Amino acid sequence: MYYRNVTLGYCLQNGNVQTTNIEVSIMGIFSRFADIVNANINSLLDKAEDPEKMVRLIIQEMEDTLVEVRSSSARTLADKKDVVRIIERLKAEASDWQNKAELALSKDREDLARQALAEKQKSEEQVEAYEKDLSALDDQVSRLQDEIGQLQAKLEDAKARQKTILMRGKTASSRLDVKSKLSNGKLNDALSRFEQYERKIDSIEAEAESYDLGNKTLADEFAELESSEKVDSELEALKAKLKSNKKES
Repeated sequence: MYYRNVTLGYCLQNGNVQTTNIEVSIMGIFSRFADIVNANINSLLDKAEDPEKMVRLIIQEMEDTLVEVRSSSARTLADKKDVVRIIERLKAEASDWQNKAELALSKDREDLARQALAEKQKSEEQVEAYEKDLSALDDQVSRLQDEIGQLQAKLEDAKARQKTILMRGKTASSRLDVKSKLSNGKLNDALSRFEQYERKIDSIEAEAESYDLGNKTLADEFAELESSEKVDSELEALKAKLKSNKKES
């Protein structure tokens, strides 16, 4: 025989109590879920002293709640299966009491038939009550599935914001590091040293070139002789041309 508590909290089978207590735990999860979904992440991050830490905490809370919601959904589905089995058994009992009532009447035992019909009525009342519970469980499963979808979307949004915050943090740190190095004078000192080194190298190169001035190599001497002979030849040719022109005139 099966008995039902009006709060869908307990089922009795062969004298053993099976506690399901679904609604209390699920309502607590729904309350936490509503707080998370209705929270404005941008507002929370704007007010936080450490946005990176805040978004990590938000993500952790979402992940914990998601695990709890999925666990509750699994428990609710298991409870639903239990209720379905109880309903089937109660219907079988009602049918059995119906058969017994008919048998009793066929044997002119109206008293037994009456008792059998009374037991049948109890089973049917239990079936009706459990079917209401089953409808409530269906609603809760549907709601849990919807909540899981919304929570996953919120979690993905939070993780995307976390990546953005981390990238912005790294970029800001890099910019600050560059600005710091530019403003502390060390870079200017380094550039000044480079300029000094360049001037020193220019001076050494100029000094080395000065040693080459006035110091002719053997090749330079022959090149000058060849150039001088060429100039002399052109000069003699020009003189001869001028003399020829005077004679003709």
